[in-house]
Amino acid sequence: MHTGPLTRAARWLAQALQDWRVTEGERWIYVAKTLTAAFCALWLAYRLGLDSPSTAMTTTIILALPSSGMVLEKSFYRLCGTLLGCTAALCLIGFFPQQPVLLFAGLALWVGLCTSGAALHRNAQSYVYVLSGYTACMIVLPAIEQPMQVFALAVTRVAEVSLGIICSAVVSSVLLPRHQGTQVMRSVEARYAKFLGFCQDVLQQKLSASEVEVTHLRFAADVAALELGRSAALFEVSDAVSHVRAQNRKLHAFNSTFMTALTTFYTFHRLVERLQRDGQSRVVEACAPLFDIIAEALRSRPSQDSLDTMQLHLQAALAQARTQIDGADIEHVQRIDFDTVCELLERFARDMSRFHEVYFSLAHDTPLDVSAPQAYAPKTPPALVIASGARAAISLALLALGAYFLAWPYASTAMLMAAVFCALASSVPRPIAMIRQVLTGFLIAMPLALVCVYFVLVHGDGFPMLVLSFAPFLAVGVYLMSNPAKLGIGLGVGTFMTQMAPTNLMHVDGAAFLNTGMALIVGLMLAGVVFAVILPEHTMGHKDHVGPALWRETLRACTARLAQGSANKHRYDNRMRDLLSQLNAAAGPAPGAEARAVVRQALTLLEIGHSVIEVRELVATSRAPGVATQALGRCVDGIAAWLRTRGDVELQAAIAATLRAGACVREAQLGAGAERALRLQTALADLHSLYTSLLDHMAPAAGDSHAA
Repeated sequence: MHTGPLTRAARWLAQALQDWRVTEGERWIYVAKTLTAAFCALWLAYRLGLDSPSTAMTTTIILALPSSGMVLEKSFYRLCGTLLGCTAALCLIGFFPQQPVLLFAGLALWVGLCTSGAALHRNAQSYVYVLSGYTACMIVLPAIEQPMQVFALAVTRVAEVSLGIICSAVVSSVLLPRHQGTQVMRSVEARYAKFLGFCQDVLQQKLSASEVEVTHLRFAADVAALELGRSAALFEVSDAVSHVRAQNRKLHAFNSTFMTALTTFYTFHRLVERLQRDGQSRVVEACAPLFDIIAEALRSRPSQDSLDTMQLHLQAALAQARTQIDGADIEHVQRIDFDTVCELLERFARDMSRFHEVYFSLAHDTPLDVSAPQAYAPKTPPALVIASGARAAISLALLALGAYFLAWPYASTAMLMAAVFCALASSVPRPIAMIRQVLTGFLIAMPLALVCVYFVLVHGDGFPMLVLSFAPFLAVGVYLMSNPAKLGIGLGVGTFMTQMAPTNLMHVDGAAFLNTGMALIVGLMLAGVVFAVILPEHTMGHKDHVGPALWRETLRACTARLAQGSANKHRYDNRMRDLLSQLNAAAGPAPGAEARAVVRQALTLLEIGHSVIEVRELVATSRAPGVATQALGRCVDGIAAWLRTRGDVELQAAIAATLRAGACVREAQLGAGAERALRLQTALADLHSLYTSLLDHMAPAAGDSHAA
């Protein structure tokens, strides 16, 4: 059909506008909403006669997040943290009136405990701990010389923060809202498609070993991100997000089934790599049709029917492959390899079917029987928790004493800024990089604020002119905040600019401006020095802490009390993936060789932990304990002893115990019934996985990889 030039131009313009709306337009909508909330809070603060209107304005900048759910969640926890911090400040002033040394000691202890709590939880609730720590500082420090004013300071602080919270929550929920529930469902879709593509690429040998490791690291981060998004979506109140709230259990199940399928697939992938490396062509050839069935089922977006059909075809192909292997003249150890591959393929087919079932129910809102939710919970190594609290307490005590004895009137402002960012940066993986970004924002904002206040604002009159004076400069920071790579710089520009907002009775004081700006910058620099000097290696996600924590979690899988159902595997997966998520955040966009080495270690330990849990569950549910059951128990004890010491002697003992258990299980299979023989075959597959994983910790020629 022929169209005129005007019609084509209109279509081109409409398409261009649509493209702009979903890319750059989203950023400018974010800027407009944030500025609206900021100036609404400032105007209301003026109308209510609050002492520090800039605090309400700064609160809206801090709460400027992409979705309404995130804003509501952070607002709730910010309010809780503010109330808790004000209560702590009142108690400290009441306990130690006009006793600055004891007051500083109590304040340092409180901030240390709060910072440790934030590092321990590392989720949205951690914001309560961060706020309660530095809010107490904001109340206590100005009240040292005037303790009778502490209650007024606390009430004013709560009022100013609450005003900013209300404005941010209303604007984000009413003005062109971007619902977190919608983002969660998009993440579910993206994760499912990404996992299918990853499995296809691995089966077709398109990915190198380092690419597989980095992908596992990214998947661990995706699990944590989905959990954070899910919790934020629960704060929204609209029909658009009721889907997420109603399917809360399904989202937990989605994460759980994904981690299970991913671990099984990696175990299978590693075994196939070993077979190819050892030159076992007969086993690989017999298994090739099985690989093709899996790859074909995942090539196009599968349905539940196609996955059920895949399992039927897989069963038929397995029977044919077993006949082929039985008729071949191969060694017994190669038959064990073949049986292990078959066991893992069947397990992956079941895991993938369950994962798809949960995904389909989420995407199409169909009924699904889900047991009690097994939530993803963060797990921080204890050394980092203790170090975060100690660093914050020590730095605050030293800075507070220095500020108290200095003659500079703005020293308390610098100290307060240092305390705030010591608390904030303790729960992030790269604190110095974060502080450097915010410091860059402060340095950019200082000349902007000078021009805004002393060359533009002084020529205006009334609130509309104040908005016109501040908006262009504040928009620079908010626009930078819309780019995740420059979030810290934008936050620095935005918070610095809002601190320069005039009070109700505006007065121009150049010396105060310079002193305040210098105090903010010096305080931030002091926070950077604190992280560079005090326990610099004890930061979130550091490989030297993540690595040992992975070993401890695997040891716990060998020794912890078993729970009912699949809770044991889920708990173990949960903690291991969370540690990998921390490592991913600390490693940045391009993980180095050392980070990838920790990932390789983690994936090997995951394989060991899963196999140990299955063996322990088989032993615990055995109806007729015998020699095989006792041998399996001793095998688990040997692996636990090695995990505890990581010594060569204990490793050799664990390998020997695994070999003896394999011999006992094969002997028990000879006279076992059908059901027991199946359980013993599963145990044998787990023993083989354990043995080959243990050999990964030895020299390349330290043992026979098929002896189990």
